Amino acid sequence: MERPTWAPPGIDISVPSVSRIYDYFLGGSHNFEADREAGRRAMVAFPGLPKIMQANRAFLRRAVRYAVGQGVTQFLDIGSGIPTFGNVHEIARAADPATRVVYVDHDPVAVAHSRAVLDGDPRAAVVAADLRDPRAVLASDEVVGLLDLDRPVALLLVAVLHFTPDGDDPWGAVAELREALAPGSLLVLTHASTDVGPMKPEEGEAVEGVYRRAGSPLHMRPRAEVARFFDGFEMVEPGLVSMPAWRPDPVNGGRGAPPAPADDPAMHVGFGGVGRKP
Repeated sequence: MERPTWAPPGIDISVPSVSRIYDYFLGGSHNFEADREAGRRAMVAFPGLPKIMQANRAFLRRAVRYAVGQGVTQFLDIGSGIPTFGNVHEIARAADPATRVVYVDHDPVAVAHSRAVLDGDPRAAVVAADLRDPRAVLASDEVVGLLDLDRPVALLLVAVLHFTPDGDDPWGAVAELREALAPGSLLVLTHASTDVGPMKPEEGEAVEGVYRRAGSPLHMRPRAEVARFFDGFEMVEPGLVSMPAWRPDPVNGGRGAPPAPADDPAMHVGFGGVGRKP
């Protein structure tokens, strides 16, 4: 297997990666054949997976713009993945050039490419760390140097918690991060689930099986378990909903209009929501 020149040394390109599979679904170019093959197998189980990823990115863009509109100009993006067009710092700075962003991921390719994208940017940085170790994230030089935790921060946990098994207590990790944030901080979260949208439970189990065989178990949780991540936060309207239903962009000039009828139903698989720390 030919090794691309952009692949960081020391990584096994024959082993699929969650962030690179995600990049493949979004039409990116920083993925290997092992990632593409895993993605193709997942799409056999549920062909609408790329549409779910597109809905996830669109939700992220709207949530970031909402945060800046609320005066939050500091972002901690954990599980940030491989940089794609419309990164968090690009979206946020279109509204406020002073925005500061720290990206966190444990995938070497994601970290390497984030560093390349952010090279020379004094208000953005990337940390090689894991959601399951909140203390390491919070104590990193990048977080300490760029973010003022005495002021509101938008904590982004987008399409990452469903890769953390119950045994690793993802709810505890989120609670630890919440306690480190100042009042007025926001939690921005998306999570895979078969409780909303057209994905049938058996299709969800098949997709989970593909990720499990790829070495990155996926855990589609019911709505009640996803809602627990917002303990200690006040939900922002419209609450925990399918991703396209969260504050959709106006259509045809209508304020708060629903998503266009042409939207693929697959985009409504899974939940998205934003909470505010009182």
